[in-house]
Amino acid sequence: MLSQYLMIGEITKPQGVRGEVKVRPCTCDPERFEGLETVYIEKDGDYAPLRITVNRLGADAVFMNVEGVTDRDMAEKLRGTLLYIDRAHAVALDADTNFITDLYGLRGVVDDGRDLGKITDVMQPGGNDVYVFKGPLGEVLVPALKSVVLAVDLPAGEMRLCGKRLDEVAVFDED
Repeated sequence: MLSQYLMIGEITKPQGVRGEVKVRPCTCDPERFEGLETVYIEKDGDYAPLRITVNRLGADAVFMNVEGVTDRDMAEKLRGTLLYIDRAHAVALDADTNFITDLYGLRGVVDDGRDLGKITDVMQPGGNDVYVFKGPLGEVLVPALKSVVLAVDLPAGEMRLCGKRLDEVAVFDED
């Protein structure tokens, strides 16, 4: 089941003395913060709304105020807080693109019958993402290439992979 909330950033520190905070975006498009008025924070499995005002976008940060936070001490208490949006307000994705959070737990099914287990991590080293599967074959690192990933079926909980290309580019655990 897909999560109703998607993480978009983390408050890293107070900025100044009037309650502004610096946010590290956890999205490939920091401009998605423009015009955003409500985010959610998770508390004991529930998500509580926070009203925000986005002040400016930096090269690798977003600077905002949180309603009711008026000084540096109050802003300091928010350090490390993860910010979420509800799925209804998420940016639209291309047909062959998925939110990373939706990939966790997908079973890797190879067209030659092998079972890679489930995705436990998605690394982002640079050129392309790398899916980390853990299962019967141990840990397998699979680059997110169109020639390797044949299909992602979120309702079925599967990622179908091309065995021939997988053997050429994946890194298999050697234990």
